Amino acid sequence: MRMTTLGRTGIHVSRLCLGTMMFGKGQNADHADCVRIIHAALDAGINFVDTADGYTLGESEEIVGKALRGRRDDVVVATKFFWPRPRPDGTLDANRRGASRRWIIQAAEESLVRLGTDHIDLYQQHRFDPDTDPEVSLSALSDLVHQGKIRVIGSSAWPAERIVEAQWAAERRVLERYACEQAPYSLLRRGIERAVLPTCRRYGMGVITYGPLDGGFLTGRYRRAEDFTPDARPVRMGARWGGFDPEDAVNQRKLEIVARLAALADSAGVPMAHLAQAWAMEHPDVSSVIIGPRTMEQFTDSVAAADLVLDRSLLDALDEVVPPGTDINLFDRSALPPELDATYRRRHR
Repeated sequence: MRMTTLGRTGIHVSRLCLGTMMFGKGQNADHADCVRIIHAALDAGINFVDTADGYTLGESEEIVGKALRGRRDDVVVATKFFWPRPRPDGTLDANRRGASRRWIIQAAEESLVRLGTDHIDLYQQHRFDPDTDPEVSLSALSDLVHQGKIRVIGSSAWPAERIVEAQWAAERRVLERYACEQAPYSLLRRGIERAVLPTCRRYGMGVITYGPLDGGFLTGRYRRAEDFTPDARPVRMGARWGGFDPEDAVNQRKLEIVARLAALADSAGVPMAHLAQAWAMEHPDVSSVIIGPRTMEQFTDSVAAADLVLDRSLLDALDEVVPPGTDINLFDRSALPPELDATYRRRHR
């Protein structure tokens, strides 16, 4: 397994990171099976595991904690905060979310318990919080670093201008700065190439990318609208945003592009899923690519592509199909700036 340094942190991580969003109720509810997948990843040379308090309502963190007992010191553990977290009794509280000092401190303590550890290697703010000054969040995160409860901090799915704002805030207030950004990146979603990746390079930030298979579109499984059965991942995940329509113009456009990408993969003698994953690892500003298997079979297939390197002519051909900086997929609306939402753009009457 190839290794790299996460930005300028000095922390060495594997080029593949095991994402655990698919572990827990509603995804893979078999804890023992999930633990086996995590152990298989560690045995394959992956030393980087990513989770979040919002994945399966914290169950994902609990599974990671179980898997790392006795192996914790060999693993770089990343988790996140931001999305609403219910109380232990299942009820909601308006303050159990966001990036306030109040919630960051509490969220970190709860994650430490679920993970069964005394420190988090990388603690990431899952989305930008427009209701909280960056200095407030950075101050709380800095305190946690100084207490030894977290090692470094990062952001996730932030636009370039917010990354810059946070870097300036950290410099002005002499606070810990975000050391890496976690961003969506695939052959169908190249928007971060325009500003996010150059900004991260400017500030020496590491970059962790997720969604190299674009929610399943780039596995090669989906070629026609009829392939999107109720158990298909795009359909299941689409339910979070109001449903999934394979006949939608954007999805039809994606299927057209997938057909062209599949032809290139076939001509290169490479499975399309492997091509998509290797392509995401190709960018020099990308430190590590998250793979998010739900089953051992999916993990085994993903790790098989860990050392695949695409030649320049194939990379050029892929650029012709999807030009650099192009976003074909705007499906994951949670990664779009909140300023684009109608509630932000319109006056309250």
